[in-house]
Amino acid sequence: MPRKLAAGNWKMNGGSAELSEIAALALAHPAPGCDVLICPPATLISRMAEAARGSAIAVGGQDCHGAVSGAHTGDVSAPMLLDAGASHVILGHSERRQDHGETDATVRIKTTTAVTEGLIAVVCIGETLGEREAGQTLDVIGTQMDGSLPDSTTAATIVVAYEPVWAIGTGLTPTLDQIAEVHDFMRARLAARFGADMADGIRLLYGGSVKPSNAAEIFAVPNVDGALVGGASLKADDFGQIIAALDS
Repeated sequence: MPRKLAAGNWKMNGGSAELSEIAALALAHPAPGCDVLICPPATLISRMAEAARGSAIAVGGQDCHGAVSGAHTGDVSAPMLLDAGASHVILGHSERRQDHGETDATVRIKTTTAVTEGLIAVVCIGETLGEREAGQTLDVIGTQMDGSLPDSTTAATIVVAYEPVWAIGTGLTPTLDQIAEVHDFMRARLAARFGADMADGIRLLYGGSVKPSNAAEIFAVPNVDGALVGGASLKADDFGQIIAALDS
């Protein structure tokens, strides 16, 4: 079984003052039974990596360009993330897909580059409320997986995060049966493409209004190997409770 992963996405939140949360988290969880990842804004990556040095906390970026360098004003490349101290990068988050028009093909290019340059890619997929209500969830998930994951996908380089768009930051959460249905489908989809052994090692995260009060029941769902957490990852106490739930 793959080692569980608690990943925090700070999105466009946090400044220098919030780096104290990393020290508090490291102190409270010096040897967690799961992997711990925090993805802060790009302005904090190098300082967070320094603050997390010697701890069990890994640091990641929230996006990277599909090219390793060039005339791309405002973008950050995979080598730049590595140079700043990141080991992971989130790609294809629904907010990038919606706000920046990223397609599955774009995500695939970025993922290929990130992995080639030495980062672990956390590739996000998920359906909208309209797609869920139309009964299209599994079709959407399958299409996004097929289009976003490169043929070079391995368990060591790729994490897949299921984040139903309608549950992100809304307080709404799918039922446990709905989460199980999608995660079982993702595992089977991976097995069909990459083989059962590889698929069993790829970590499948759930994201979308994960908080201390519901973490334990979500983590008990088969094929849920951890969580990609938004707002609840900003505070060491809240995220620490989620880590503890994943440890249990």
